[in-house]
Amino acid sequence: MKTALHIILAALCLGFALTASAATLTPAEVAAALQQTYDRTTTLNADFKQVSRMPMQSRERRATGTMVLEKPGHIRWDYLTPDLQVLVSNGATVSMYFAKNQQMMVMPADRYLASDVTYAFFVGKGKIREDFDIAAPETAPLLDRGTYCIKLTPKKLHPQLQHLNLWVDSDTWLVTRIQLVDQLNTTTDLFFSHITVNRPVPAATFSFTPPAGTEIIHQ
Repeated sequence: MKTALHIILAALCLGFALTASAATLTPAEVAAALQQTYDRTTTLNADFKQVSRMPMQSRERRATGTMVLEKPGHIRWDYLTPDLQVLVSNGATVSMYFAKNQQMMVMPADRYLASDVTYAFFVGKGKIREDFDIAAPETAPLLDRGTYCIKLTPKKLHPQLQHLNLWVDSDTWLVTRIQLVDQLNTTTDLFFSHITVNRPVPAATFSFTPPAGTEIIHQ
């Protein structure tokens, strides 16, 4: 989960208002609109479905859950199936709880942030056009009507992320799918639904107390 969560925060379903149609937008224009939207977005909630595939293997790993984002630096991901896992950032520390292992890892948020340019973008520390090369996907994906796709590649070599593709709905201007490709060519697809933005989030959302007996590992 740790690797996926580092990457997932690259493009979490931000809506933006545009007057041009999707067909008239270049990848660079889409990226600029995403940055503008993120700059004025304060909170985001969504459900997600995750599907991961490894090269040369037919088996897929599937998971579902919910996510919440509040600037600056507040994040919560709850994996509900197949196993309970929770990632919470309160802006000062990041905690990752694994129910199956009865463990919770805790580290400074600054260290977590420094390890991933994608995370930096979504807590307001990065700029998409400065951190990524922007292009159309190398292989044209199958797109639903009213959807387009852009490719983002980190400008600096990233230990986990090779590139990612974003699918955007041209009616709602929300990212509905993210496809992540790591350095081992493992592909992770995230499909988002029930997306809401700029709604109040209770402060308690970004705190988590693990069950008694959980091993706490500070990094």
